[in-house]
Amino acid sequence: MNGDMLLVILIIIGLVGRSPIITTAACLLLAIKLIGLDRYFPTLERRGLELGLLFLTIGVLIPFASDRITMKDILSVFTTWPGIIALLGGAIATYMNGKGLELLKVDPQLIVGLVIGSIFGILFMRGIPVGPLMAAGITAFLLKLAYFIADKIHH
Repeated sequence: MNGDMLLVILIIIGLVGRSPIITTAACLLLAIKLIGLDRYFPTLERRGLELGLLFLTIGVLIPFASDRITMKDILSVFTTWPGIIALLGGAIATYMNGKGLELLKVDPQLIVGLVIGSIFGILFMRGIPVGPLMAAGITAFLLKLAYFIADKIHH
């Protein structure tokens, strides 16, 4: 099956699953391919995640820029349980992203499973695809857990 057909299938899946992100992304890629600009795919692939993360980060930082975050809000991060847990969550997430990057360097073909899993997550769990590194980090954790359990069963 060629890439055009796969993109059309993703468009249909996105429409049926009411996922505007999948539908729009697949439509844009199909349009880029059909008008002959697919030579830019490698650049888009390399820089697409960076641009996506840039816009995601801009969206998250808007409350700082618009003065909706006060010094009191910032201090509460260090003095309340939810704030401390948020700090811990951020630290764990970045650690797992690093483990995900290591996993993808060692086993790059796993990206296929991550992409398909992300599509399932978007369509059936109403998830948001914020990054393959986090998906790879969770995969790395689950693989370690599976190997640990398998080792315990066999011993």
